[in-house]
Amino acid sequence: MAESAPGRPTAAVLVTGSELLTGHVRDANGPFVARELGGLGFEIAELMLVGDRPEDLRAALEFVAASGVALVVTSGGLGPTADDLTADVVAEFCGAPMRLDEALRGRIHDKIAGWASRAGFDGPALNAATAKQSMVPDGASVLEPVGTAPGLVLRRGEGPLVVVLPGPPRELQGMWPAVLTSPPVADLLSTVPRAEARLLRFFGLPESEIAVTLQELGRERDLSRVEITTCLRRSELEVDLHPLPGAEAESAEIAAEIAERHRRRLISDVGTTTDELLARALLDGGLSVATGESCTAGLLAGRLVDRAGSSAYVSGGVVAYSNEAKTSMLDVPAEMIATHGAVSPEVARALADGARARFGADIGIGITGVAGPDGGTEAKPVGYVCFCVTTSDGQVIARDPTLPGSRADVRERSVDTGMHMLLRAAGGLPGRL
Repeated sequence: MAESAPGRPTAAVLVTGSELLTGHVRDANGPFVARELGGLGFEIAELMLVGDRPEDLRAALEFVAASGVALVVTSGGLGPTADDLTADVVAEFCGAPMRLDEALRGRIHDKIAGWASRAGFDGPALNAATAKQSMVPDGASVLEPVGTAPGLVLRRGEGPLVVVLPGPPRELQGMWPAVLTSPPVADLLSTVPRAEARLLRFFGLPESEIAVTLQELGRERDLSRVEITTCLRRSELEVDLHPLPGAEAESAEIAAEIAERHRRRLISDVGTTTDELLARALLDGGLSVATGESCTAGLLAGRLVDRAGSSAYVSGGVVAYSNEAKTSMLDVPAEMIATHGAVSPEVARALADGARARFGADIGIGITGVAGPDGGTEAKPVGYVCFCVTTSDGQVIARDPTLPGSRADVRERSVDTGMHMLLRAAGGLPGRL
């Protein structure tokens, strides 16, 4: 049986798709569903990648059902082709015969008929495809398609509730609200104690430090009623606290103690992301930002404009990769580059000042470094990156760390570092970092 904390039901997530097993495609659905279910109070017992072979999916379903999970969520295998067999396998697993839902077939046909006619794909093949996607297990609740594949909710006798979702992440995530309001799922959720989870975010804090803190706290108090996990994501250490029902006060006390012991590295004690904090600080302060990037080549600007509404505070950015571009586009003096090198604190500041001046921004950031895998020297090894943030009110924040990892790692970690420096300059972290 799947062991779970008292009062917390277990769930399993089965992601189908042979392409996921080859490593050529990254699974986006499993982590999304697991996070959502965890937030609803489930303990995730299994997160499995399963090939498109029917026997593999059958075996996975039987395995998780035998472990006693209350809920199974599958994704993928609902398309119009012959190897899209998830609905058939789940129907067999639940002992429900398949039937054609004519009303659903009409709705799917109406969604794609215009495109199919213009593309010349209407006719027998289209009719067969819509008919296949309109076959549903008897007694299943049907979730309206976001693309062309419907979702399904059905139960295996006294066993788990099974939710069947499409594979494209956009369709699965678009269907998720309908999953939660589907009567069978809503009934199950009404019995699930909500987990009052707490999420702490730290920057520049190694997991080993949290491990020591937890060991010390464990000697002072009982931590068994609060599940504590750590994860490094976007250069931030996330500390996740999930209390058992009735242990919310203990969880709050433990979270406060952890936050206090590492206050200098704390980004948020309520789970707010750096991106959200920076956007809020810039908007609240009426501030604008401009970027002058070399080794990150626009990745920081891209991160800044990922958020809707970023045009209110992002003035613009320049990718100045060559020395000539640094000089001509951001007014970095050629003699400065000749004297100190393109990768230097002096040039990073000139990039920041140049970006701020060029776009009339309140805050400018410059980044220049040796991303690798070649080009490093003893004085400036691969991973050496110079950062500088300057502001119109005279702030200057500079860093020149040597970041570990591959070329991609160095560039990604440079963006993370730049975001935190901008957050400090915008007043989002007064007195910290």
